[in-house]
Amino acid sequence: MTTLPDGRYIDDAPYEPDTGQEARNAELDMSNGWLVWLRFKEHKLGLISALILLLSYFMLPFAGFLSPYTPNERLEDHLYAPPQMVRLFHEGEFIGPYVYPISAEVNLENFSWEYVQDRTAPAPLEFFCDGGEYKLAGLFPTTKHLFCAPEGATVFFWGSDRLGRDVFSRIMYGAQLSLTVGLVGITVSFVIGIVLGSIAGYFGGFLDWIINRVIEILRSLPELPLWLALSAAVPSHWGPVAVFFIISIILGILDWPGLARAVRSKFLSLREEEFVRAAEMMGAKPSRVIRKHLLPNFLSHLIASATLSIPAMILGETALSFLGLGLRAPAVSWGVMLNDAQNLASIEIYPWTAIPMLPIIVVVLAFNFFGDGLRDALDPNRS
Repeated sequence: MTTLPDGRYIDDAPYEPDTGQEARNAELDMSNGWLVWLRFKEHKLGLISALILLLSYFMLPFAGFLSPYTPNERLEDHLYAPPQMVRLFHEGEFIGPYVYPISAEVNLENFSWEYVQDRTAPAPLEFFCDGGEYKLAGLFPTTKHLFCAPEGATVFFWGSDRLGRDVFSRIMYGAQLSLTVGLVGITVSFVIGIVLGSIAGYFGGFLDWIINRVIEILRSLPELPLWLALSAAVPSHWGPVAVFFIISIILGILDWPGLARAVRSKFLSLREEEFVRAAEMMGAKPSRVIRKHLLPNFLSHLIASATLSIPAMILGETALSFLGLGLRAPAVSWGVMLNDAQNLASIEIYPWTAIPMLPIIVVVLAFNFFGDGLRDALDPNRS
């Protein structure tokens, strides 16, 4: 290796045209899945985001076990309690994870609660303990928690809200609805979008004209007012589960036009290809041609679109619940929690009540980075 005066490098080794041929041959022998994984690993943000999302969804069935309190458990003596720090050492001595007990006092000058720590009595946390009852994975009733507050003390990692409910526990439980609504909504959206887009692109004619007019009408309507109108039509006496599924379906119904248009345009370009004509001449039915020959040719686009559409669903549910037209108490979601934090004066005094914004931001960014990395890895034109 020779260094030029301008800082450039020149390789002195003779040119060998066969260099790297073995690596290229090995790449040709790899499966598509392995090639996609090798490309995806190069996208560092996408890989980190995938790990964050995998961890987030893995924790959903165990939200109750990982939370020290149940979502609606109230501690009336600890309204707007500040976040508590978990410590390991007390006066230079290691005693394990513990918190200091806190007691509430009213500040009559600014009419707010102030909490004083008792630093003379460290309270070690209890592990694998009995607490409030919940359903593990939504199926098995149990009272076991990973950790609990010691007797006479509390454990508020991220403080408590205006009713004395633990913010950390409610965020963990809220993830079960907020992260699931995107999956349900994207399923509805993809079923409608793929079916109608396939019909419009493959058959064309009058069906294509009708579907395109419906798409144009839906895309011309302002999105937020349409969300509000459909959500306001949900009966107020319905339970949280029914409202959850209705909100998911609403989000899915309003999100399908973009996907349907992409599927239609792809089908228009593929239906004249020789492999499609050959399948038709051999007697394949339209449903088989679409399912076996057309859809697999742009499956990578559908996967990438799904990962980029889920955060829009999550933000949609959050916006509706924040405005009071989505999920409602006693259901717990991140949007419902933000609905309780609408008072700016309260946020100024008790800023930890706005913490539910953080997991929303992290999850939405993770989905976007993951979708970008997946789209690059699945791109057939990438060298």
